[in-house]
Amino acid sequence: MLSRSSFTSLVVGVFAVYVAHTCWVMYGIVYTRPCPAAAAGSAAGCVWPYLARRPKLQLSVYTTTRSHIGAENNIDLVLNVEDFDIESRFERTVNVSVPKKTRNNGTLYAYVFLHHAGILPWHDGKQVHIVSPLTTYMVPKPEEINLLTGESDTQQIEAEKQTNALDEPVSHWRSRLTLNVMVEDFVFDGSSLPADVHRYMKMVQLGKTVHYLPILFIDQLSNRVKDLMVINRSTTELPLTVSYDKISLGKLRFWIHMQDAVYSLQQFGFSEKDADEVKGIFVDTNLYFLALTFFVAAFHLLFDFLAFKNDISFWKKKRNMIGMSTKAVLWRCFSTVVIFLFLLDEQTSLLVLIPAGIGAVIELWKVKKALKMTIKWQGIRPKIQFGTYNDSEKKTEEYDAQAMKYLSYLLYPLCIGGAGYSLLNVKYKSWYSWLINSFVNGVYAFGFLFMLPQLFVNYKMKSVAHLPWKAFTYKAFNTFIDDIFAFIITMPTSHRLACFRDDVVFLVYLYQRWLYPVDKSRVNEYGESYEERPKKKAHRE
Repeated sequence: MLSRSSFTSLVVGVFAVYVAHTCWVMYGIVYTRPCPAAAAGSAAGCVWPYLARRPKLQLSVYTTTRSHIGAENNIDLVLNVEDFDIESRFERTVNVSVPKKTRNNGTLYAYVFLHHAGILPWHDGKQVHIVSPLTTYMVPKPEEINLLTGESDTQQIEAEKQTNALDEPVSHWRSRLTLNVMVEDFVFDGSSLPADVHRYMKMVQLGKTVHYLPILFIDQLSNRVKDLMVINRSTTELPLTVSYDKISLGKLRFWIHMQDAVYSLQQFGFSEKDADEVKGIFVDTNLYFLALTFFVAAFHLLFDFLAFKNDISFWKKKRNMIGMSTKAVLWRCFSTVVIFLFLLDEQTSLLVLIPAGIGAVIELWKVKKALKMTIKWQGIRPKIQFGTYNDSEKKTEEYDAQAMKYLSYLLYPLCIGGAGYSLLNVKYKSWYSWLINSFVNGVYAFGFLFMLPQLFVNYKMKSVAHLPWKAFTYKAFNTFIDDIFAFIITMPTSHRLACFRDDVVFLVYLYQRWLYPVDKSRVNEYGESYEERPKKKAHRE
């Protein structure tokens, strides 16, 4: 059986291999091998860019309710850009007529054509086009009201409320359409075309050489939930912002892979809101910062795993609660469960919700260990029994109760005052939503106060040998990583401040570790003292 040190080394080794493999895969995506014959001056086996001929192009955007069109019937022209310059970016907002079929939860499609100037798209044999839905289905966000006065920010028509049930998905309008054209005069090797780009390429034979027409791409990652608009039955026109920018071959291939990854998540059951969390990682940052984020997130994951492993190991071997604040354990359990319920109420992404749920289960298990709870079944009825504490544990409990007594004078008025203020000034979906938000605001704003009882117990006992320092160290690394990105990554202000709050408490823990040197006669986190270990080894020999 692997020892703890060898298991940790194995995990770190697997992590290093994973990072190296990911770097190699990313290099293969952003780097494309050019046609070797082109460098030698030969055209054999090469696929040449049609844009190198500098054709005069035109961009046309049409809308229709049909997913396939064969002619210009039943389509509406919403944008026409003559003398289209592939090097110049632009952004234009147009009003789009919404057909009756779309207003009745139907779909509207955008057909984007890139064709020769002065020629209709369906008369141009060298045109390229791409299709994208302008609508999507999503459950509308519940209306928030003031629980005391009943006032809301948006006064909806009563008939609309009866028509659209809040638990049923309705058609939403995608108000942004982001277009890209790959502008590099890149010569592909016809025998090894990248599979990701190949499906966007259209080939034509010009003389003895094969050319690929302009590669037109729609950036679906830019379609964010915040830009969606509910389509009502009374809606006749909606705004559409069409933006264009050139794109390099490396970024195009990377973007295609990311879009495919998001699409795969949706096929596995991720909702539009869940997928939007993933989109935000790529859209809201540039590629260099995205690469840095990947490496930092990878190390964050490693430290999370190591902290998780050492925390579980600590509590599995914990024999008593000497020097440990039971109130702090109960508070961590309560705060973790409250945050999980808050994330569940806010319909947060599964990427965040699942780890929070696992953490809540682990904290409940810790409470069971701390309170020495045993569950015995009498038929179908469970019976809970609590263990007894020895004299040293009772002394720790006295210090713990004393710390909580002083803390309650400050904590309870702050929490009650914050809950009352939010009830008067903030709008919520329901009383349950207000209750959960009040709890979670208390956790974020004043949660660090519940770490103080453990500091008080350490002060009274003049020792920190009973704390899980390995798990603390890994969690500290993660806390410092969170600090780096606290003002860069989008997150609630309360959560951002909580990152720096944890730093202060951990620094106090470090000060106490320096202040109270290791006493080898005291028990460590596993209920053992250093003086006992040689005796055990001698007895075994």
